[in-house]
Amino acid sequence: MELLHNYGTVIIFITAAFAFFMAFGVGANDVSNAMGTSVGSGTITARQAIYIALIFEAAGAYLAGGEVTETIKSGIIDPMDFVTHPDTLVLGMMSALFASGSWLLIASRWGWPVSTTHSIVGAIVGFGCITAGAGAVKWSALTGIVGSWFITPFIAGVLAYGIFFCIQKLIFDTEHPLRNAQKYGPHLMGATVFIICIVTVAKGLKHVGLNLTGLETLLISIALSLVSVVISYFYFRSKKFIKKVHKGVFGGVEHVFSILMLMTACAMAFAHGSNDVANAIGPLASVVTIVESGGDIAANAPIAWWVLPLGAAGIAVGLIVMGYKVMATIGTGITDLTPSRGFSAQFATAATVVVASGTGLPISTTQTLVGAVLGIGFARGIAALNLTVIRNIIASWIVTLPAGAFFAIIIYYILDAIFR
Repeated sequence: MELLHNYGTVIIFITAAFAFFMAFGVGANDVSNAMGTSVGSGTITARQAIYIALIFEAAGAYLAGGEVTETIKSGIIDPMDFVTHPDTLVLGMMSALFASGSWLLIASRWGWPVSTTHSIVGAIVGFGCITAGAGAVKWSALTGIVGSWFITPFIAGVLAYGIFFCIQKLIFDTEHPLRNAQKYGPHLMGATVFIICIVTVAKGLKHVGLNLTGLETLLISIALSLVSVVISYFYFRSKKFIKKVHKGVFGGVEHVFSILMLMTACAMAFAHGSNDVANAIGPLASVVTIVESGGDIAANAPIAWWVLPLGAAGIAVGLIVMGYKVMATIGTGITDLTPSRGFSAQFATAATVVVASGTGLPISTTQTLVGAVLGIGFARGIAALNLTVIRNIIASWIVTLPAGAFFAIIIYYILDAIFR
């Protein structure tokens, strides 16, 4: 308790810096996933991707980041185990932030797309084991995370394979690809808008207090989907669209998928910003609450007015400074992408997110997208995949949990020595 009384303001300031560092890592690593396929397929440039991602990620983080954030993400440990030692929990949250931020920085430097959620979870496990003991860690929660390394990438890969296969058969491998793109394009647009609506509501807008029922969400999504089908039907037959496809038959067909992929990418960026910003600001919010209350620990921590903008700013800076490295891995490192391939991967990722959210399956958007891109590579043949890059990515996934724990333990002991 002396720690909180003597160094309260200093601790809040340092934790805010650590949270910004963690948000920087989120921006450098995770944000790139949403835009990687768009850049790799040549739909937009890396600079344009950064501008678009900045807008949608910041909007998701600031507008839909939530009024209340769980103190400890994913229910890995119970904050009530630290009621008599709030200063230990504060130092633990600080170490978890800096540890996961450090690992994300290393992963981003090498272009490895890892899960920011798994990074913070590993860090919390690390400090939980050395403070409250291994028995305080809910190990059963980790089995779902380990399962998500295999289950969600597999689901997304199979979906992406199926979508790409159907697109090839219905559009590209026909005598009149452009005519078939005009025919099936509106249906693909409708399906895309439907998935986007569900992702945005389920993963983003629920934080704003817009508590729609499952039926209401479904009806709104269907209505907007039908509207988009009608609009795109006329657009794909308009003079403006026909002018754009004069460059070549397949160029025109790919233009259809460029539009669809960009829409999905923007929705995923918004949903990501609204959710994963909590990995950085959740521990910060808990520290601020504990310090300001004089050591009282609550299961939930209300967020101070300056915390969300800090998280959004950290994500933005990380994206600008280092986002291009992971973007390159997703977009070109695994397999060569075109707009139609990129769309198949993005759509499969969004659909998997919807299914996982509905069933409560633990999910990493990063790993889901990588699985989807792998599915596209398999659809083109094993030779189309860069197996070295894939090996490095999978290794980085496995290392993320222990790396977060390892760094957290070291940083906890350093902070403990400094402040106590």
